[in-house]
Amino acid sequence: MGLAGECVGRTRPLICVTPRWYPAKGIFCAGESIGDVFMDALLDAGAMPVMMPITSDEELIRSYVELCDGFAIPGGHDIDPIFWGEDPLSQEGLCPERDSLELPLVRMIIEANKPYLGICRGAQLLNVALGGSLHQNLTQLQPQGRPHLWTHAVILDSPAHPVEVEEGSLLWRCTGGRHSVGVNSSHNQCVASLGRGVRVTARATDGIVEAIEVPTQRFCLGVQWHPEYTWQLLEHDRALFHALVDAARCV
Repeated sequence: MGLAGECVGRTRPLICVTPRWYPAKGIFCAGESIGDVFMDALLDAGAMPVMMPITSDEELIRSYVELCDGFAIPGGHDIDPIFWGEDPLSQEGLCPERDSLELPLVRMIIEANKPYLGICRGAQLLNVALGGSLHQNLTQLQPQGRPHLWTHAVILDSPAHPVEVEEGSLLWRCTGGRHSVGVNSSHNQCVASLGRGVRVTARATDGIVEAIEVPTQRFCLGVQWHPEYTWQLLEHDRALFHALVDAARCV
């Protein structure tokens, strides 16, 4: 039994996933895709994943929110700092197409109180959509509790550092009451000031925010790491996808 208790809905809940976006190059059209590891993790959890197209049509976005039982937003591009009132340190790595889709999408998911799991960029989107901000370059931050920051870039196939989890939080419940978990890492932005109703529930042992939640929502969790790469290796990462799908069965 998952976090959703005795709730019974669709046998395979519809879980909406937003795609990564690749610009047109030469004769090739622009592309939208989702990594197989992400889809496989949702399939293992019992979901029916649905890929959403890149669009800024808010009527269409709202239709997806109404249609789907839960949402999983993957990592990828940085969010444009204009959305929290800063100039970008670099234009490299930004994706206005994803911003135009995902920021209104996240706000509509919150409004509808649908289950949400944000991964890396997806966690950052949750904070920014609710009025929070990000550090654009975490390597400029001072470590807490240890002499140096952990390496937070491009370590995906194995744990890169420990994360301390707040007891009683949604993340704590999802991972079976673990107070510490080892996670992989691949990011350069991280949560700074918190958005409305957002709460930090896990940090790396160097002080970097690794998980946020919106406790007033039924299921709303963002993690800074990439459990889609390690769900077959680490039970606590596999459990995140199962918890999302269990929650979506109660919609």
